[in-house]
Amino acid sequence: MKPVAITGKLITRNWAFNLLGQGLPLVVGLFTIPWLLRYLGVERFGVLSITWAVLGYVGQFDLGLGRATTRYVADSLGRGANAELPALVWTSLFLQLLFGGLAGLVTAAIIPLLLGKVLNISPAQVPETRTVLLLLAASFPLIVVTNSLRGVLEAAQHFAFVNYVRFPLNVSVFLVPALSIPFHLGLPGIVFLLILARLAAALAYLVACFYSFPVLRRRVALDWKQVGPLFVYGGWVTVSNLVAPLFTYVDRFFVGALLSMSAVGYYSAPYEIATKIWLFPATLLATVFPAFTSLHAGESQQRLEQLYVRSVKSILLVSGFILLVLAAFSRQLLSLWLGADFAARGTSTLQILCLGVLINSVAFVPFGLLQGLGRPDLTAKFHLLELPFYLVTLWLLLLHLGLPGAALAWTLRVAVDTLLLSLAVFKLKFISGRAFAEKALQRAVFALALPAALLALSWTRPPMFLQVTASALVLLVFVTAVWSYVLDSNEKNLLLSMAVSLRPKLQK
Repeated sequence: MKPVAITGKLITRNWAFNLLGQGLPLVVGLFTIPWLLRYLGVERFGVLSITWAVLGYVGQFDLGLGRATTRYVADSLGRGANAELPALVWTSLFLQLLFGGLAGLVTAAIIPLLLGKVLNISPAQVPETRTVLLLLAASFPLIVVTNSLRGVLEAAQHFAFVNYVRFPLNVSVFLVPALSIPFHLGLPGIVFLLILARLAAALAYLVACFYSFPVLRRRVALDWKQVGPLFVYGGWVTVSNLVAPLFTYVDRFFVGALLSMSAVGYYSAPYEIATKIWLFPATLLATVFPAFTSLHAGESQQRLEQLYVRSVKSILLVSGFILLVLAAFSRQLLSLWLGADFAARGTSTLQILCLGVLINSVAFVPFGLLQGLGRPDLTAKFHLLELPFYLVTLWLLLLHLGLPGAALAWTLRVAVDTLLLSLAVFKLKFISGRAFAEKALQRAVFALALPAALLALSWTRPPMFLQVTASALVLLVFVTAVWSYVLDSNEKNLLLSMAVSLRPKLQK
């Protein structure tokens, strides 16, 4: 198999696949969750929610081996060294099975503790919950192996097939429980079907790996020399994976301790709204991470820098516009969704968080570049360095500014993180100063001044009609400015060719 040709069209198409594969299932969940809540009741729905969390996040705590596998497979493909794949992939899968099995045994052993001391469950619900937890523990090896098999395909930029599998798999998370209602299946039956869906996905990924890399089915090999690099790389990824949830949730504990539990609700709602925009940079990161590795391995520095600049520019134009408009209409959105009380207490918090999410979205690109080029230690060290700074800042600003202070502390932390990551890729000469000074990036930032004007207008609280009219005008001018001054000729041709290719499909 020849090295993958990393082109702008390939990256854009794969980003679109990732957006649809992860975004559309959320729409299914929006409609099915109320139905499930009525059928299962609050307590049993809570158990199902824990099931969703385990199925979704256990794979993230795989000692970083999934990300390590993707990185090293992409590196081998970039160098055209396909003969290295069997030893690398099979060794990684063996380690994943071993780790998943041990994690499952530990979880099964602590189930009595979870049921007796941790989870506040009514006695009538304990037997069913015990069965559910045992099923989940048994599924751990399958979950982590599924993620690694998917990572092998992502390393080769096979995101189309990945999402052909991931989309029905993610939809099944909501649809299987909903379709089980007429058959009166209990929670164990629902969870068993969800695990079968994971098994089907794993088999599909395995067949695709055999088809894409015939060398994998011709030779099964374990190479203990691969264990060290995989664990070193994966260990640093694990550090980031362990610290990241603290950055995401510790502020709520501080708000509850220093203010009140009701204040946690007023803070959490704006946070959940703003951070949903992470879907755009997160799916782009999944796309460009293996591409960065392959381009670097193939010594294509110029194309790597082009991909870096275009990734940052895409995030600024897509996420930036959405977040600034969201900030401008934050009061109206909170009022319509949660009521006037939430709007009064949460508007400034949401506006500050929108700025923080925008800054943090840009950080996804240097983060992916550092990990893709073999320096996950830096991203982990930055997280460890930022944690005490963030905790002290959060405490001080909460005491003096209340909920907006918590949002400001989080925004300052991600600003420091973005600065450190950007400086690192520059100091290590992964990206040249010329790329940082790219006029396209400067023009993208200047273009964001247009939606930012809407935010400034919202602070004067004009009539809704005036704000909507101004927004329509800003959107028109923004699109015109982006097309005329921000996008280069290759990007315009790419968008036009994609529009032409989509037209027959939309006319069907």
